[in-house]
Amino acid sequence: MDICKGRPKDCEGRILQEIRSYDLLDSLKIKYEQMDHEAADTIEVCLERSAVLGTRICKNLFLCNRQETAFYLLLMPADKQFKTSVVSKQLGVARLHFADEKYMEQFLALHPGSVSVMGLMNDAENCVRLLVDRDILNQEYFACHPCINTSSLKFKTSELFDKLLPAMGHEPTFISL
Repeated sequence: MDICKGRPKDCEGRILQEIRSYDLLDSLKIKYEQMDHEAADTIEVCLERSAVLGTRICKNLFLCNRQETAFYLLLMPADKQFKTSVVSKQLGVARLHFADEKYMEQFLALHPGSVSVMGLMNDAENCVRLLVDRDILNQEYFACHPCINTSSLKFKTSELFDKLLPAMGHEPTFISL
């Protein structure tokens, strides 16, 4: 797994959402590193990639309420356990669960396994509320997929909150897991 600075030298054969991720980061003058890899099927593989990138990787969970009328993207450290009741209580929402993939595609233009904060660039109507575990703020660097699970990005966490999220029109709600 080679890490390159900025977008891959050759973008041929890459999906449009991935290329748009690089375009957005470049337009905001966010310096990033990119690494191609096979799709991960376990958290252990993700943690190995995290070590190569030199930063803690995030879990990205796409959630909704029971009525499927409110949608959430939760960013949390991969080594933390997700507890629905803890998140539900902090939000004042009953019975959160994983959202159906049709909503992931509708609001974020993403497919299962590729959920990422970068998908919020496709949510112009702010249908998805961003939830961020406070521990993310303590990391110097942030890692995510560029809308596809065969590539990973690394950039400064401060740039996520100061540049990227404002450009996408999404303000985070901080929670503690």
